[in-house]
Amino acid sequence: MKVGTYAVDARNGKVGRVMAREGGFVQLRPPGGGVEWDCPPEVLTAVEAGEALRGLVREVNQERRLP
Repeated sequence: MKVGTYAVDARNGKVGRVMAREGGFVQLRPPGGGVEWDCPPEVLTAVEAGEALRGLVREVNQERRLP
């Protein structure tokens, strides 16, 4: 995965933007910003920007539902 592209972490279904590769992992950041997480490259699937936007909308909607 190239830095700047979007990918889905198959372990949890989260969409993230590829920020870097470090120590055998790909570092992803949520589309709206936030804390990066490490993901093994073999469980990543590339997605288009539209899918990344849908992931951001899902996250925002979920946050609004929390007490």
